[in-house]
Amino acid sequence: MIVISEVGPRDGIQSLDFLVDLDIKKRWIAAEAAAGVREIEVGSFVNFKRLPQMHDTAALVEFALTIPGLDVAALVPNLRGAQAAVEAGAHKLSIPVSASETHSVRNVNRTHDQMVEEVRSIRAFVDAQPADARTSIEVGIATAFGCTIEGHVPEKTIVDLAERLMAAGASEVGLSDTTGYADPAMIRNRIKAVQAAVGADNITGVHLHNTRGLGLTNALAALECGLTTLDASLGGLGGCPFAPGASGNIVTEDLVFMLDAMGIVTGIDLAALIEVRKKLAADMPAAPIYGFVADAGVPLDFSQLVKPDPETGTYA
Repeated sequence: MIVISEVGPRDGIQSLDFLVDLDIKKRWIAAEAAAGVREIEVGSFVNFKRLPQMHDTAALVEFALTIPGLDVAALVPNLRGAQAAVEAGAHKLSIPVSASETHSVRNVNRTHDQMVEEVRSIRAFVDAQPADARTSIEVGIATAFGCTIEGHVPEKTIVDLAERLMAAGASEVGLSDTTGYADPAMIRNRIKAVQAAVGADNITGVHLHNTRGLGLTNALAALECGLTTLDASLGGLGGCPFAPGASGNIVTEDLVFMLDAMGIVTGIDLAALIEVRKKLAADMPAAPIYGFVADAGVPLDFSQLVKPDPETGTYA
């Protein structure tokens, strides 16, 4: 089964220029979980002066933990954020480490060396917790396919950084197309290079943006490399405030439709997900909502279409 990790309550909300009411966020998270989404990044533990939209993350973690079967993730840029996330009870820490050092300094005010040490400190902190409170530490290598500030980011930079981060204590690394520069060939090449360097079991996910319309094709390329977790955002909300030109994530409902059509199991009810989208659009009328399936509808008799056997990949 493919895991679709919903990042809208964090990545989507942080891109907005207005605050979203806590109750709206809670309804969003609860409704997506009810639709079958099993992992949600509910917010980030950051300096709220820089990102005031994230001021209620602790309350969201507390709420999300009441939903049975939901894996609750939170973004943390440093040890202080990790401490707050662990105290709140988050199941998974997501640490952004940018392959572009210029972006790293703008995004988290730290160089590569400083971020590697930050990961090492977070690992030591997590290991010091009681066994049942030791969270997973996923490091997302941001701007892994290019940067709107520096431009080209060499593949060797990605590989070297992945090795250093795993050695510092990351549970796994992921690759993030923060700026929407990736294409399917680049996705395949860089995933395979990182797999060869740190082991395929230590890279399971990607975070993709649809800035230039290649989001779903890039997701398919990642799946072909054996990855099993795809980040997405309801309605395509999202973007990095500190990467000029970065815009929307891949659309959760469009991704679910593509995977359903291919016979790939996600465990998510597409019709229910589209209803969540409608409610979110009503709750946040000023938010830019993207995507195709919700507007066009699914094909006639979509549920009865011949699909490949999920075990063999062949058609009956």
